[in-house]
Amino acid sequence: MTTQRVNGAPEPVSARLEDDFGIAIGMVFRAYAKAVEAAVGDIPSGPRGYFVLSAAVQGGAGSQRALAERLGVDRTVMTYLLDDLEREGLVERRPDPADRRNRHLLATEQGVERWRRLHERVSLAERQLLEVLSEDARETFRATLCKLAGHVNAPDQAGGAGDAGAGLGGPGESGRVRRRGRGLSAT
Repeated sequence: MTTQRVNGAPEPVSARLEDDFGIAIGMVFRAYAKAVEAAVGDIPSGPRGYFVLSAAVQGGAGSQRALAERLGVDRTVMTYLLDDLEREGLVERRPDPADRRNRHLLATEQGVERWRRLHERVSLAERQLLEVLSEDARETFRATLCKLAGHVNAPDQAGGAGDAGAGLGGPGESGRVRRRGRGLSAT
């Protein structure tokens, strides 16, 4: 395709920025992040705190380390974030009976109640963000997005696709074995 030149510069191709996948997904993400920030701003660490609390309430937190990897949060930052949530009485950390070096994150009763209130606000923000879509389109969009998220975060993606989401949530436990001190441990 050739473009005509105007004053030595290529003539712009007729397209909307919203039609570019990367730009569109960035716009949607920024709108979502802004809406969630407003909805959960009163919880320690805002959206990060909310997502950690969500994982604890829904039983998907697992170990502190695995959750940090899934959410793309540095482990030291996760420690401070959990300290804040624990101080608020929303979560508690318990030693893993199978491996006392690991700590599992559990929501407290107060944490579950707080999450329910926050979840209502986040759900409202999501509905407002997606209101331009029909109900069927919203469900299809959600299902497709969740499938894509599972794909980009799968630890064994060929071609490194599993690493593509590292900053957005990162891959989960990889099952690799690496040296730690004198022994071996699964990561």
